[in-house]
Amino acid sequence: MDFPRYHKDIVSDLLDGKFILATDAKFIELKNSADFYGKFFKETFEFYLDIKSDYAYLISEETMEMLSRDICIFLGLLCYELDKEGKNFLEEIQYAEFEYDYIDSLLDNSSYIDLIQNNNQLKNSEARRQFFGTLNRRNIIDRSSSDKRFTFTPAYKVFMDFAKNFAKGKLNAAEAEAIEE
Repeated sequence: MDFPRYHKDIVSDLLDGKFILATDAKFIELKNSADFYGKFFKETFEFYLDIKSDYAYLISEETMEMLSRDICIFLGLLCYELDKEGKNFLEEIQYAEFEYDYIDSLLDNSSYIDLIQNNNQLKNSEARRQFFGTLNRRNIIDRSSSDKRFTFTPAYKVFMDFAKNFAKGKLNAAEAEAIEE
């Protein structure tokens, strides 16, 4: 059977939880073979392939992993702290380069320190460095050459969209409850 170019790498990356970014040659092959890969992942693993304009990833309804939760918590805290400093957090996340020391300072001085200290991935500087290593391996952040700075890749949008939909669901549930009263 003939498989698309980069098939093994595409499958391996996606099954490892990586986002395939539009800047990667594999993304073009994946996008050009979207029907094949959509069917392949659905029939083989019962995963859904989601291809956006600038990244692709797999979705599973049968997951118990906690990394997505921790990423959402991290992004929520980061957005809150940036907003508190008067910064447009969406622009910052999309365009700014962050220093690890700056992130440590924000989180160490956060009013949500109890939440941070109870999260194994965020509780201290060492844990955060490992967390950022995971984010880098999954193509959610891109480390600079100095290894002291990073930028977010377009993959951050998955978690922002989740937060937005979650908030809308909470608001809709609250509105529905208010109407029933």
